[in-house]
Amino acid sequence: MTTPVCTYASQAAAPVPSSYTRYSSFSSYVRARGPVLLRTARSLTANPSDAEDLLQTALTKTYVAWDRIEDHRALDGYVRRALVNTRTSQWRKRKVDEFACEELPEPQVLPVADPAEHQALHDAMWRAVMKLPDRQRAMVVLRYYEDLSEAQTAEVLGVSIGTVKSAVSRALGKLREDPELTPVR
Repeated sequence: MTTPVCTYASQAAAPVPSSYTRYSSFSSYVRARGPVLLRTARSLTANPSDAEDLLQTALTKTYVAWDRIEDHRALDGYVRRALVNTRTSQWRKRKVDEFACEELPEPQVLPVADPAEHQALHDAMWRAVMKLPDRQRAMVVLRYYEDLSEAQTAEVLGVSIGTVKSAVSRALGKLREDPELTPVR
């Protein structure tokens, strides 16, 4: 009896283990169909990270059953069914944070401002603005009632931006000192 010259050559002719073949065909399937299956998983969950976890779980279940799947042309349907079943199981196991109680908790109602008080404040503010000199009043009205910028106010009145700034500052100082507006502070 002769021994082979190269023992590795005789081993190379040996068949490839079935686990390697299974892994290789499964990994090529995942590479080819992974993006499509991830889109399906994303449609089942609200969070992209949850979708990736869901797909990973479904692919794990598919890999375990890989040898039992007879028709590999129907793998997408098998994985989709695994996705739906896994998502349903997760949904059923979710923690419920709602508990029955004897009294319903009422939302805390914030007090609504009295429209009469609002109107009185508005009138007092307008009376205080009307006490200002014409030029200061015009600048305050343009800046705060018409919501123009300092540059726009200066352009409308034909003055410099610095003039607008100083006049508005003096006007606000007078409004702060107005006795009619004291309760507002």
